Amino acid sequence: DHGGLAGPTGAGKTTMVNLLMRFYEISGGTISIDGIDTKSVPRWNVHDQFSMVLQDTWLFHGTIRDNIRYGKLDATDEEVEAAAVLANADDFIRRLPQGYDTMLTGNGANLSQGQRQLLAIARAAVADPPVMILDEATSALDNESERWIQKSLEELSKNRTTITIAHRLSTIRDADEIIVITEEGIAERGTHAELLEKNGLYAAYYNM
Repeated sequence: DHGGLAGPTGAGKTTMVNLLMRFYEISGGTISIDGIDTKSVPRWNVHDQFSMVLQDTWLFHGTIRDNIRYGKLDATDEEVEAAAVLANADDFIRRLPQGYDTMLTGNGANLSQGQRQLLAIARAAVADPPVMILDEATSALDNESERWIQKSLEELSKNRTTITIAHRLSTIRDADEIIVITEEGIAERGTHAELLEKNGLYAAYYNM
């Protein structure tokens, strides 16, 4: 299932994700995964259900292999490379002078922004979580890079629940359900076509 989360800046999209992952505790109501109240299990267990790909990619000084493995510290070399293949990162990695053993410096300053984002996707893929959160993972990229990254994200989203936080509504057009939130709460929900037909808040954003 693919869900989209839309709304103006400050509406609470990121807060909602933090609540899902139990970085914040809820003051009322229930959040359940597969029918299990997340408050009934250890917090680390909840965190293990999620991986995130963010707009701003964080990489550390170390090899490409170690940066991907950060998503699952006990991953084998084969699992790391399989994740890179899934993320469409394997080709560019193998073209580098030392391949997977290429050292990254200064948050991956020796790579392009698109390449850094592919490594972030590979890191999420190696963790292989049941729920993937994409927080405007392509918004800082040029059109060519965005098409390539979008293809990788589609592969990453197969056979798992995906939640996409969108500022550009094109990234959630194909979602199974889109939830539009404002500071007052949920304003609208439905598919892209259903929300356009309602001619409400979502349609106004989209037509802008």
